[in-house]
Amino acid sequence: MKAARWATVFLPLLAGCNTDPVFDPRQDVDGPTTRIDRPDGVDVPDIQIANADEVDLVEQVLSHRAQYHRSLKALHDFYQKRGSETKRTWAAHELEDVNRIKPFRYLLSAEIPSDRLTARDSIAEADVLYDRGVRELEEGGHGIPFIYREKKLRDSLATFKDLIERFPTSDKIDDAAFQCGEIHKEYFKNEEPIALRWYERAFTWNPQTPHPARFQAAVVYDYRLHDRDRALELYHQVLKHETFNESNVSFSVARIAELTREEKPEVLRGRR
Repeated sequence: MKAARWATVFLPLLAGCNTDPVFDPRQDVDGPTTRIDRPDGVDVPDIQIANADEVDLVEQVLSHRAQYHRSLKALHDFYQKRGSETKRTWAAHELEDVNRIKPFRYLLSAEIPSDRLTARDSIAEADVLYDRGVRELEEGGHGIPFIYREKKLRDSLATFKDLIERFPTSDKIDDAAFQCGEIHKEYFKNEEPIALRWYERAFTWNPQTPHPARFQAAVVYDYRLHDRDRALELYHQVLKHETFNESNVSFSVARIAELTREEKPEVLRGRR
């Protein structure tokens, strides 16, 4: 399901759904006046579910959600540049409300981009987005004890996802995927499955990724999900592909030995 297909449906939901032309400086400043699902003066078609399947419907929700956030941010920036402080404030408040929404993950496969992407092209616009995402991540407190700014972390997550969606051949998509995994693993409760998907995309999209994606995934499988077999598999991959991090290699060697010793009593009992 292409995001562009739904953009025309979602764009009218912005700016408090005012029925006057959005950028007409002569319009009255009255604030939000209409309901979000049926904005006055806008023909929003109904969602047909008779012949739809789950993936189609979930993709619609994800596409609308992303387009809504991105367009609202663009509207905020537009008003900021125009010096329209009242409307910029409206857009800022709406962005805050959107960022507080806890989106449910109906299908992980619909949320995570395909594993068939390849990180290969140097794209300046993607590089700019990646640098912005890293700045937002740092401002959110990543790597700084006792600092946690959820809004900045979610902004960073949105920026990295935007990069991947807009520039799927960029050589930064594996970097962005790894950072998405870090955010989900470190800051959002019970989001190990989504973190693992992002880590796995990082080293699938770029087998030579400079990030310890295999190691981080191994640790999640090992200590949080207690999936010994998958953890062992990934620890072995660390020894082959992530030798750039000596401490992770040493840890993987030790953990492989421990997990292998733990296996032996069960194997012996099974052979009796």
